[in-house]
Amino acid sequence: MTEKKQLLHMVFGGELKTLKDIEFRDLDKLDVVGIFPDYESALHAWRGKAQATVDNAHMRYFIVHMHRLLDPGQL
Repeated sequence: MTEKKQLLHMVFGGELKTLKDIEFRDLDKLDVVGIFPDYESALHAWRGKAQATVDNAHMRYFIVHMHRLLDPGQL
């Protein structure tokens, strides 16, 4: 069996200053949810955090494709 290639993804979020821009209100309060070995597990974590904070319109969570930052030539 071939092992699945590791494609790191980070999930993090925080409260935005405005709904128009991606600028965080307080960088010291960013919520780093974690680093995940694939997109599917990162998406699962993102959904959980996004749904848990749905009542705060300024709270946003993001998935960062870390594998693209580590190896820019990789798709």
